[in-house]
Amino acid sequence: MSRLKILGQNIAKYRQKNKLSQEKLAELVDLSREYITRVERGQKNISLKKLFAIADALDVKFRDLADFD
Repeated sequence: MSRLKILGQNIAKYRQKNKLSQEKLAELVDLSREYITRVERGQKNISLKKLFAIADALDVKFRDLADFD
């Protein structure tokens, strides 16, 4: 499985754990819901700046999102 796909799955896992919709997460990090959907599916490259914003919104460490093991 690609790292982008794993990253997306990790984002989705923590988003769901925090009981956030894709729309709410998108609102918190000033992105579109469609963008979040593509990231979670591993279809979109995402900048570190945006990843850090997502980690902050989900109240997790960046390394938790980037855990590829």
